[in-house]
Amino acid sequence: MARNFTENRARNTLIVILVFGLCSFFFLLGAWQRSGSGGGDRIQNWVNEQTKCIQLPNLNFETHHRASGLPNNTGRSEIKPFEPCDQQYTDYTPCEEQKRAMTFPRDHMIYRERHCPPDKEKLYCLIPAPKGYVAPFRWPKSRDFVPYANVPHKSLTVEKAIQNWVHYEGNVFRFPGGGTQFPQGADKYIEQLASVMPISEGKVRTALDTGCGVASLGAYLLKKNVLTMSFAPRDNHEAQVQFALERGVPAYIGVLGSIKLPFPSRVFDMAHCSRCLIPWSGNNGMYMMEVDRVLRPGGYWVLSGPPIGWKIHYKGWQRTKEDLRNEQRKIEQFAELLCWKKISEKDGIAVWRKGLNDKSCSMKQDNLKIGKCELMDDSDIWYKKMEVCITPLPEVNSASEVAGGQLEPFPKRLNAVPPRITLGYVPGFSVHSYEEDNKLWKKHVDAYKKTNNLLDTGRYRNIMDMNAGLGSFAAALESPKLWVMNVIPTIANTSTLGVIYERGLIGMYHDWYVVQFCVALLSFANFGHSVRFSLFSSEIISQNSYIVIWLTFPIIAS
Repeated sequence: MARNFTENRARNTLIVILVFGLCSFFFLLGAWQRSGSGGGDRIQNWVNEQTKCIQLPNLNFETHHRASGLPNNTGRSEIKPFEPCDQQYTDYTPCEEQKRAMTFPRDHMIYRERHCPPDKEKLYCLIPAPKGYVAPFRWPKSRDFVPYANVPHKSLTVEKAIQNWVHYEGNVFRFPGGGTQFPQGADKYIEQLASVMPISEGKVRTALDTGCGVASLGAYLLKKNVLTMSFAPRDNHEAQVQFALERGVPAYIGVLGSIKLPFPSRVFDMAHCSRCLIPWSGNNGMYMMEVDRVLRPGGYWVLSGPPIGWKIHYKGWQRTKEDLRNEQRKIEQFAELLCWKKISEKDGIAVWRKGLNDKSCSMKQDNLKIGKCELMDDSDIWYKKMEVCITPLPEVNSASEVAGGQLEPFPKRLNAVPPRITLGYVPGFSVHSYEEDNKLWKKHVDAYKKTNNLLDTGRYRNIMDMNAGLGSFAAALESPKLWVMNVIPTIANTSTLGVIYERGLIGMYHDWYVVQFCVALLSFANFGHSVRFSLFSSEIISQNSYIVIWLTFPIIAS
């Protein structure tokens, strides 16, 4: 111990002497430099002289470029404002113009399909609002009331008066929730469906309503948290889809004709037809095969109206028993070929359920009468002809496995990793990139809400995401106060629309054959509707969203 104490003491003494010596050295060095005897000042002056800021004679700070030197002389071009179109174009919808439509064949409803004008007929003007247009009612009041000035068409109130579709009362239209096949109201009709289908359990989230009329079914399914894509043709009842959108209900102008529906395969939990006037038993079952294509494994098909319930209603339909019996028999045969199992037929409503996979149905796999469709992939459908063929399902290992993957009930499926991502069906996307995309859009939407504090208050009802990606924008906004139409441009390198549907959201493909614009969450004045990114066409959003064209965009007919 004595030796350790002596060593520590000697070490401490040495450290003190060393520190004192260094301090003394630097003090004397500084004093010498400051006295002028050292060379520090001369070194400093030399460095300052070398780095002195002076204006050299060969420097020229004038600009070396002129706008006139740009390509195509863009510097001298002037912005030409777009003038309003004539008032006769108030109801003009690109590619759905009635006069042009009547020049096409009637077979397979081709004349009711999308036909775009040639360049010489494109309009370079702003579509005018109907005279007296006002801000629509907020949801949920808009479900039942629409200002007459916004959709000034009374034909449906006359032709469908006894069917309880819509009534004209003063300066508003009232929608009592009735329909041709549900005279007691959509609520009662939906309760009948819910008695045989898991509508209230989150297992039925996305629905397709063919020949929707004014979309009352979709409007009332929203109460069950079911998001319905409704469509109807632009015909003599041209206001059908305009009414639907003005009510704040998802809808688009379309028809089941000769072209495939603008959706990938296996996306809807339910498909529905309530006296939609589609010849299901005709064309060798082609329309039922198209429904089968877009219906998810285990999904439901609902058919009400002729020929279902023909034994009771044949007199009112002014058709013979034999005619109606044969039509239903054909429908039953095609359903069997598709491996749909009828689970209910009651009160004029029939419900079939699609099989979970092809392994559980040898008839669908080995049928010699109808071949399998040969799609490059399940999203290769844009402007492809509808065919008499059965769309094959992804392979499975057992008869109990869901082809393409099992989905979570909604709302859990909104942020769960979609099977198409998990199974690697979407090139370029992984579980990690999907989760990162979700995080990114949650941040973006939070920022939007800080900029626009009305975003989630009910002020905005119909919103369009014009380049939707994985649907994370819509997922971050998800609310009973609004819905988002997710659009995937057909020029996108990879289709992600199937992922969007697996999240319990809706959307469609579109080629955006219009002049290109770039907008960021642009507010619609009429219903607070919004658009995110890129292009615009009124085919999807119809009259209800024309206001954005009135304020911003020229129509260059799509």
